[in-house]
Amino acid sequence: MIENYPRLREFRYTLFRIFRNPTAVLGFVLLFFFLFVAVCAPLLAPPKNPYNPYMMPHKGYSPIPRPPNSTFVFGTTSGQYDIFYGVVWGTRTAFRVGLFVVGIAALVGITLGGLAGYHGGIVDEVIMRFVDVIFAIPTLVLAMAIVVAFGRGLNNIMIALALVVWRNYVRVMRSGILTLRDQDFVAAASVMGVSDFKIILRHILPNAIYPVLVIAFMDMGSMVITAAFMSFVGLGAPKGYADWGQMVALARNYIVGPVEDPLRFWYTICYPGGCIILFVLAWNLIGDALRDAFDPKLRRG
Repeated sequence: MIENYPRLREFRYTLFRIFRNPTAVLGFVLLFFFLFVAVCAPLLAPPKNPYNPYMMPHKGYSPIPRPPNSTFVFGTTSGQYDIFYGVVWGTRTAFRVGLFVVGIAALVGITLGGLAGYHGGIVDEVIMRFVDVIFAIPTLVLAMAIVVAFGRGLNNIMIALALVVWRNYVRVMRSGILTLRDQDFVAAASVMGVSDFKIILRHILPNAIYPVLVIAFMDMGSMVITAAFMSFVGLGAPKGYADWGQMVALARNYIVGPVEDPLRFWYTICYPGGCIILFVLAWNLIGDALRDAFDPKLRRG
């Protein structure tokens, strides 16, 4: 009997639409692989310092990287930091950055967008004019300015990005609520005496949240690559921290090897850079699949 419930049928149909998409399957495979690496990091790369496991171990201080060998399976980067260890524990760093930034930004954006779209009037004007002011400043410029003002570090990068990207969720959430607040089921709930909070939470939000979810999945990857860029330019984690952007920064002098062998130090860039590309690709593929699955114009196509 439970299988006849409309919501369950829609949920099963949505899953069918998502997983019949080959690119979505590839995205989930990549995502589960990174999730496995993040969860099993202490087993794959046992930390040398249990009190600070994110600091990459190194053997020596030579600035010249060493190729893969029996001790360092992915080789070492400048400063003799273990690339394999950094790649494994950097997966946890990537998930932490993406989940924190997107979680905070979505929470703030959904709250403000819900208030602006449902109440309208002066509330809508104040919130949306403030959002317009924030939109006038490019994302990266504003985030870098916040980091410089409050100090360098990965935690400050995460806070800065969360303080910037919430504006995208406000507009999307507001536009979704504007199309729903005048619907008959919302008016019926209001006539029955249901409070505004319950109307938004139970009736409007579940129907307006889907575009926000798509953006959130897309941002999970883009926030990681933005944080990696800021680490690359020296605003992020300290030297030796297990962060993919930091690892690429350590290899900046060896992107191109000597003239006679330009690919000599390929491993210093390919491993952390490849992780960034595949991590972002996984979230983008899933986001595209969710967009197609939730799009009402394509849903019953």
